[in-house]
Amino acid sequence: MKAKFLFGIAMSTLAFLSCDDTTDTLGNSLTNEADHFEILTDTFFVSTRSILADSVLSRNQYSYLGRIKDPETGTYVTSHYTTQFAILESLDGTPFLPEKDSIMSTEDGNVIADSCRLQIYFYSSIGDSLNSMKLTALEMERPAEEGTMYYSNFDPEAAGMLRTDANAIRKNKMYTTLDLNLSDSLRNLITDKTNMESVTIPLNETYRDKSGKAYKNYGTYIMQKYYENPENFRNSYNFIHNVCPGFYIKSTDGLGVMSEVYLTELVFHYKYMSGDSVYQGSTLLSGTEEVMQTTHIDNDRQRLRELASDNTCTHIKAPAGIFTEVTLPVDEIKYNHENDTISGARIVFSCMNQTSDDAFGVPEYVLMLPKDSLYSFFENKNVPNNSTSYIGTYNSSQNTYTFNNISNLISRMYQAKQNNGVTENWNKVVLVPVSISTTSSSGNTSASITNVSNEMSLKSARLVGGSANPHDPITISVIYNRTTK
Repeated sequence: MKAKFLFGIAMSTLAFLSCDDTTDTLGNSLTNEADHFEILTDTFFVSTRSILADSVLSRNQYSYLGRIKDPETGTYVTSHYTTQFAILESLDGTPFLPEKDSIMSTEDGNVIADSCRLQIYFYSSIGDSLNSMKLTALEMERPAEEGTMYYSNFDPEAAGMLRTDANAIRKNKMYTTLDLNLSDSLRNLITDKTNMESVTIPLNETYRDKSGKAYKNYGTYIMQKYYENPENFRNSYNFIHNVCPGFYIKSTDGLGVMSEVYLTELVFHYKYMSGDSVYQGSTLLSGTEEVMQTTHIDNDRQRLRELASDNTCTHIKAPAGIFTEVTLPVDEIKYNHENDTISGARIVFSCMNQTSDDAFGVPEYVLMLPKDSLYSFFENKNVPNNSTSYIGTYNSSQNTYTFNNISNLISRMYQAKQNNGVTENWNKVVLVPVSISTTSSSGNTSASITNVSNEMSLKSARLVGGSANPHDPITISVIYNRTTK
């Protein structure tokens, strides 16, 4: 038995040496005989801290409305939004409204709208859907301009963009995000963005424009303006600047609900004749991505400052709340490796378990980008290039965000410092919660990111880190390639 045992060890050793001899030259067989590569690895500590987000660029597909308290952090968030209404340019010459002579809704010989309303559709909500909330719809004096960068701290009311005279539209509305007028059977049919909870704001009172001219209602104003000058309805720009600058929808009372607004519509009804029959006509003008929409966020700044000062962890919190700043040990990584190539640099950020079952959800996507590019990235509508900016996706099973290879970023930072082209933030990146849009081509299973915007919904996560981190330190694992002769 002892002989068999020793024989087994001998054979295992021979096999190991044989394999070792083979793999020792495997890399060499793939390279030029004159150049051999040595693979080196090392690990370095990474420091992090929380930083307050003064504001974020308000450019998002959806708007948000309501006021809610984060049960985990105790912060309050209030959201309001502005919306404009798009005019679809006709490709076949179809007019905006039927011929004036065909309109059967008239009063004193003038065309009128039988009724008019604003309709706000909620795609989703956080909080108690039975809580009573209050909004105020305010008429704008002048529009938010395309091409202007509006941030989440932009307040159109403070900026003097609202109509303030006695005749301006100012409509209050109490609502619940759960439409109690719907039966349970109808509510169960609400499964997508084409059939959802909504709130109606009637605009049927007498309306007076800025010159003081009276109209039966706001829809009548729109209709008569069209027949006065159809050119103002040729496209969205003309309509917004000459007829309807839009509305500011402000959350004015209530607590416990934040709603994602999928669509805001301006709708008016009228009767018209076609042939020998009278029909009920409706015109819907929608606030879509084709026109400017802004979201105004009011955050509990004092509480956010308290959270950011907690050095036992770091935060990423949306909307417009807190980011995590990461200082990368670039000098340490390149020390004694000045001539080596960094082929891999992996960093993992671990989330801490939420302390409340009612806490906001964890951001699905986090963008890593240089601190000096925090604003320009979004203003220039950039997308991650895996060279200076990267997307990390939340892994729910591991409770982590992983950036598998930021070697290009490390090398760029080091090279910029060697060329004396750096600022005080030269080795700092920021983790920002974002939402993304993707597209995939036929036959290609991987989706391409087409748009990245700041996350404007309620998201929050605590990350392991901070200067007083009680957990294992954050590290970055680096792989070097060294050329040997």
